[in-house]
Amino acid sequence: MQYRNMGKWGLKLSEISIGSWMTDLNGLGAAETARQSIRAAYDAGVNFFDCADAYSGGEAEKFLGSALRDYRRSSYVVSSKVFFPVGRGANDWGLSRKHIVEQLDNTLKNMKLDYVDLYFCHRFDPTTPVEETMQALSDMVAAGKVLYYGVSEWSPVQICKALSCIRELHLRPMSVIQPQYNMIDRYIEDEIVQICAENGIGIVPFSPLAQGLLTGKYRKGQPLPAGSRATHQADRQINALLTDENLGKVERLSRIADGLGVSLSVLALAWILRLPQISSVITGASKPEQLEANVAASGFRIPQDALDEIEGILDYHPFVRKIG
Repeated sequence: MQYRNMGKWGLKLSEISIGSWMTDLNGLGAAETARQSIRAAYDAGVNFFDCADAYSGGEAEKFLGSALRDYRRSSYVVSSKVFFPVGRGANDWGLSRKHIVEQLDNTLKNMKLDYVDLYFCHRFDPTTPVEETMQALSDMVAAGKVLYYGVSEWSPVQICKALSCIRELHLRPMSVIQPQYNMIDRYIEDEIVQICAENGIGIVPFSPLAQGLLTGKYRKGQPLPAGSRATHQADRQINALLTDENLGKVERLSRIADGLGVSLSVLALAWILRLPQISSVITGASKPEQLEANVAASGFRIPQDALDEIEGILDYHPFVRKIG
């Protein structure tokens, strides 16, 4: 496993990390498989484990804290997030000072930790002033409950507004962002990557395999694989991606991966890591063997001719408004 600094900061993150969004905790067998995946990740050199207060109603935080308890606290980096509803009360969601403080305490209780390394605003809250949110996060760093903070899925304007607020109020700095990023969804390349580069902010993207599309298991004209995410995921996010255009791209990308002697998953993860602004790629692994396959992307560098061919397949054009 290779490691990268998180932006300009001293914290080192494994190039491949593990997220808990799709962790299946239903039943003893599923929980044990998830625990084995965490163990396999740690043994493979993964040191960054991502979670959120809303995942499985808080059970994901409890599980992750329990799974990591056998390891030295200094040997791993753990994150959580705040925003989504955790109850029915008026203040049981969002980014108010009250909700951040209370939910962070609940997260630490769930994980049985004194602090989290990273803490994210899970989404933007239009009902709360950015100043209130940034002040609360800065105060949590000052209190020693959070070491670094950041945001997830905020727009360029929202990120810049937060950075301006931090400078004006002389707050603890924002250190990291967690956006969605993969070969199919490249919106951060328009502006966010440059904003992060200029401010020394690390990027730890989620959904690097586009909900499983970039594993290559979905094929044009073929039935959905039994037991795949597309057959059971409640909100069916993957189904919207299964277009003929995307599946055609997957077929062509698979041929490039075959030519390089790697899986499509490894190619897709290594492609994200081509950007120096990427600090770590958050993957989901429901089985230890999936984790073992994903970690092969760390240290794998795609040759320039293959990168050029990939760009031709993806045919991405960043938005640039021309004036005059």
